[in-house]
Amino acid sequence: MQSTDLGNKESGKIWHRKPSPATRDGIIVNIIHNTSDYHPKVLRFLNVAFDGTGDCLIAGDHQGNIYVFDLYGNRIMNFNIEDSLHFICLSTVTYFAYSPPSVANLYQFPCLLSLDSILTLTARPPDSWENRHLQAFLSPSALQPQVYFTKELVSWMRGHESSVFSISVHASGKYAITTSSDTAQLWDLDTFQRKRKLNIRQSVGIQKVFFLPLSNTILSCFKDNSIFAWECDTLFCKYQLPAPPESSSILYKVFAVTRDGRILAAGGKSNHLHLWCLEARQLFRIIQMPTKVRAIRHLEFLPDSFDAGSNQVLGVLSQDGIMRFINIQTCKLLFEIGSLDEGISSSVISPHGRYIACIMENGSLNIYSVQALTQEINKPPLPLVKVIEDLPKKKLSSSDLKMKVTSGRVQQPAKPRGSKIQTRILKQDLTGDFESKKNELPDGLNKKRLQILLKGYGEYPTKYRMFIWRSLLQLPENHTAFSSLIDKGTHVTFLNLQKKYPIKSRKLLRVLQRTLSALAHWSVIFSDTPYLPLLAFPFVKLFQNNQLICFEVIATLIINWCQHWFEYFPNPPINILSMIENVLAFHDKGLLQHFIDHDITSQLYAWPLLETVFSEVLTREEWLKLFDNIFSNHPSFLLMTVVAYNICSRVPLLNCNLKDDFEFFFHHRNNLDINVVIRQVYHLMETTPTDIHPDSMLNVFVALTKGQYPVFNQYPKFIVDYQTQERERIRNDELDYLRERQTVEDMQAEVDQQRVEDEAWYQKQELLRKAEETRREMLLQEEEKIIQQRQRLAAVKRELQVKEMHLQDAARRRFLKLQQDQQEMELRRLDDEIGRKVYMRDREIAATARDLEMRQLELESQKRLYEKAAGCQD
Repeated sequence: MQSTDLGNKESGKIWHRKPSPATRDGIIVNIIHNTSDYHPKVLRFLNVAFDGTGDCLIAGDHQGNIYVFDLYGNRIMNFNIEDSLHFICLSTVTYFAYSPPSVANLYQFPCLLSLDSILTLTARPPDSWENRHLQAFLSPSALQPQVYFTKELVSWMRGHESSVFSISVHASGKYAITTSSDTAQLWDLDTFQRKRKLNIRQSVGIQKVFFLPLSNTILSCFKDNSIFAWECDTLFCKYQLPAPPESSSILYKVFAVTRDGRILAAGGKSNHLHLWCLEARQLFRIIQMPTKVRAIRHLEFLPDSFDAGSNQVLGVLSQDGIMRFINIQTCKLLFEIGSLDEGISSSVISPHGRYIACIMENGSLNIYSVQALTQEINKPPLPLVKVIEDLPKKKLSSSDLKMKVTSGRVQQPAKPRGSKIQTRILKQDLTGDFESKKNELPDGLNKKRLQILLKGYGEYPTKYRMFIWRSLLQLPENHTAFSSLIDKGTHVTFLNLQKKYPIKSRKLLRVLQRTLSALAHWSVIFSDTPYLPLLAFPFVKLFQNNQLICFEVIATLIINWCQHWFEYFPNPPINILSMIENVLAFHDKGLLQHFIDHDITSQLYAWPLLETVFSEVLTREEWLKLFDNIFSNHPSFLLMTVVAYNICSRVPLLNCNLKDDFEFFFHHRNNLDINVVIRQVYHLMETTPTDIHPDSMLNVFVALTKGQYPVFNQYPKFIVDYQTQERERIRNDELDYLRERQTVEDMQAEVDQQRVEDEAWYQKQELLRKAEETRREMLLQEEEKIIQQRQRLAAVKRELQVKEMHLQDAARRRFLKLQQDQQEMELRRLDDEIGRKVYMRDREIAATARDLEMRQLELESQKRLYEKAAGCQD
C-alpha cells in the first residue's frame, strides 16, 4: 500500500507516483489531503466518481477542490471551482456524475474528438443565489491515456430549491435526472434545458429517481416505499411494483440495479435486503445480512466483464463502516473491506469492476483492487491425485463405498482395517503427456475436457462463456499495444461509418468505429476490406464494454479462421470458396448441380455466410452456440459449417429457382435447427477425405503474441500499394478538381454578385426616380395646401382684428364707466366726510357752549358765595 499526501500540490499541477501492488486487504493507494499550513489540517474528501473507462476518477473535498486521479497514466491533477467560476464563493460539491457524449456534446466541445461531461452539484451556495444549481464542466477524454481538463464551464442549470443528492445520466448521454428532497427534474444535456419536472406532495418525499440501464425507463422511489416505472420520452407510467410483504416490510433508503436492468436491490434501516425482478415485477428474494448489520447505507453491484450484465455480486455498506460483498444467488459472503477502526463513509465501483474507491470516515480516500480482493476466491482447485488400488480380498459393504464431500475435497471411502492397499506405479506416457500439455489452456482449463463438455451440452454455460472463449483463444491482453492503436484516432476510412451503417445506438457505433480503426492501424489491408464491419459487428456488440477483448478476439479470428482470405484481394477468397465447393461436391452432388443449373456460384451460397460469420442468418443464442464450437475446434470448422448449413437447407434451396430467392435466403434468418447443423459439421469433419479436407490446407491455431501484436501481411502487397497509390492519386485529382471547381464557383459567384449588384443599382435608381416624382407631386400639393391655409389664416386674422377692435372699444367704455363710478364714489365719500366734520363741529360747539354755561354757573355760584361770605363778615 502507498500513502499519498496532497497537501503541497498546487492547483492544476500534475503529480506522478510509482505504482504499488495491492496489499492483502486489497488497498492500492491511500490518499490523505492535508493543508500546507504550519499546523496542517486534514481536508476531508466528500464525493468520488469514476469515468466511463474506469481508469480515471474524480474526487472533491469540502473546500471546493476537485482532483482528477488518472489510474492508467499514474498521475493526479487538481483544480478549484473558483478557477472556472470566478464570481462564485467557495462551495462544496455534493455529487459527481459522468455522462457519455452525445452528438450535440461532440459538436459543442470541439477541443477533443470524444468527450464526456461532468455534472457537479453545489450544495451550499452564497446568500445571493436564489436556487441550488447544477454546473456542467468539461471532463477528460475517455480515449486518451493522458487526462486533459479544460476547466471550462459549459452550462449553469438552475431550478432546484433544495440540495440535490442524486444525478442519473441516460446511457445515451442525452438526458439526466437530478433528485432533491422535494422534486426530481429531467434535463436535456444537448441544450442544458429542463425538460420535465416531477412535483409531489410534501407528505411524500423522494428517495431516488434514476434511469434503468439498457432501457428507456425511469424508476422513481418514494419514502412511502412506492416504486413507479415511467417511459422516458412520454413520461407514461408503465407499472408500479407491489408492496413488499408485511413480515419483512422496511423503509427503502438505498437502491442498486444490475447492468442489464433486470434486478433491483433495495435496503434501508434493517438487515434485510429485497431483490425485485423488474421483468416479472415481483419480489423474488429476501436476503438477511449478519446480525451486526442494523442499517444499510449504500448498495452497488460489482460489474463483471463475463456475466453479460447479470451481476451476481452485490456490495452492501452498513452502518458499522464495513462494506460486505455477497453473491445474491448463493447468499455467501465473498469478501469485505473496511473495519470498525477505519470505517467507510461512501464508496463507488469502477464500470469495469477493477477498482473500488472508498471515502473513509477520517476523510481519506482508499482505492482497492478487486482482483486482489478476489484472489483467494478465484484460485483454481488443487489437483486431484488419484491412486489405483487393488481390490481388497474382503468384500466391501455398501457403507464402505460412501464418499463425503466437504469444502470442495473428495474424501476416500473408509476401508476395512484388515485389508492392505497395494499401489501400482504406472509408467509415464510421453505421448499422452505431450497431448495433455498441448491441450492445456490458461486459467487451468483443458481443451479436451471443454470439447467433451461442449459435445455433451451443445454449448458452454452462459455465465462462463466469455471466460472460456478468452482461454480458448489465449488472448494476451496487450493493453499498451492496444492503447497505441487507439491513440492514433479514428481512421480516415471510417470517419463516415454511420452513413453506410446507421446504427441506432451511438455507443455501439462509437465502439465499432474505434475497433475498425484499430484494425486498420494494425494492418493497412483492413482499411480497404469492405466486409470488415459486417465481420466485426457481432463481436463488437458482444464485447462493447471491453474493447481490448473485442479487438483481440477479432484479430485472433482473422489470423486463424480467416486464413488465405486476402490472397485474391480485392476479390473474394477463390481458394477458400473452392475448398467449400469441393467438400459440397463430395457430400451432396445434387445440391451443387442445382446451384450450377441456376448459375449460383460459391460467391452467393458461401461467401455471404463467411463475410458476416453467420450473424445475418442466426439469432444471438444460435450464433453464440455455433461459435462455442468454432472456437473449440480446428479453423477448418468454420468452412465445414458453411457446407453443413447448405446441406441442412437442401429442401428449401432445391425449391429456389430465381437468383433473388437465393440471395434472400443467404442474407436472412431461416427456419433451421442450429443443433442439426452443428452435428452435421462434426459428421463432415470426420467423413471428408483427407485430400479435400480443409484442415490439410489450413494451419493450426496460433494465438496472438504477448507484448506486441504480430505483423499481418498475408495479402498481395502490390495490389494494396497500387490501390493506395490510386486512392492517393484519385484524392489528389479530387482535390485539384475541388480547387478548380471552387475557383469557378468563386468566379461565378463574383459574376452573379456583380449582376445582382447592377440589378439592385438599376432598381434603386428607378425607385429613386419614382420617389423624386412622388416628392414633386407631394411638394405641389403641399404648396396648394399652404396657399389655402394662408388665405384661411388671413381671413381668420381679419376676423381677429375686428374682434380685437370691438373688444378694445368695449374695454375702453368699461374703463370710462369704471372711472366715472370711482369719481362718483369719491364725491360721495367727500360729501360724507364734510357732513361728518360739520356734525363733529356742531357737537364740539354745543359741548363748548355747555361748558361755558357750566362755567358761568360756577362763577355765579362762587360770586354768590363770596357775596355771602362778605356779608357775614360785615
